Amino acid sequence: MIRRHIKPLWIGLIAIVAALAFGGSALAQTPPNDRDLRIYAGLHAAAANGDVAEIERLIAAGERPNLQDSNSRTPLHVAVYRKHHAAARALLRLGANPNARDADRYDILTIAAVHNDIELLNLALESGADAGAVTGPDDGTALIAAARRGHVDAVRILVARKAPLDHANQRGWTALIETVALGNGGPNHLATVELLVKAGADTEIRDRRGATALTYARQRRYHEMIKIFEAARGRKT
Repeated sequence: MIRRHIKPLWIGLIAIVAALAFGGSALAQTPPNDRDLRIYAGLHAAAANGDVAEIERLIAAGERPNLQDSNSRTPLHVAVYRKHHAAARALLRLGANPNARDADRYDILTIAAVHNDIELLNLALESGADAGAVTGPDDGTALIAAARRGHVDAVRILVARKAPLDHANQRGWTALIETVALGNGGPNHLATVELLVKAGADTEIRDRRGATALTYARQRRYHEMIKIFEAARGRKT
């Protein structure tokens, strides 16, 4: 009887530890801090202030739109972190690279996905951001980032843009596994599971510990998710 419960408890502990890691500084995005904002000049300052006219003037005068700061953030990264939509739009129109990465390997699409900024998410995609890009220090994707947080609208948009459903990060976690293992089991995460499964996400993928999304759902007693996974399994047999 004791052996029967060792594996579920062990898997649950793994999920808790990983959740702490995801919430910690090692994988956190790094927006400009107060010191950065004080020392910014040129396009970085204009982006931080959301000053579209100054952005246009500086680029017309020859300033490079993809110049990076000490953390490899371009002015576009800064505008996106600061949620200056008009400034981001102007930078993209004037040659900013939508797929540039900062020092943490985040692109603007993943930043928008994490913050559930739908306007910027759509802007990034319309401007050529790669929905399939592998981003962040854990080799994730914008879809994984959105799914883990239960950002249903962002997930829906990324799925429609053919983001890879079954890409696994360094832990072997797909968007589907992260939704269950790191989500709270609430309505948004349930809707995310439904959306991903309906789109064709593989429910049988195992992470590096040998667990599937169903394994985590059972361990955490997410009964509605369990029904979705068991129904998907039944359709395959």
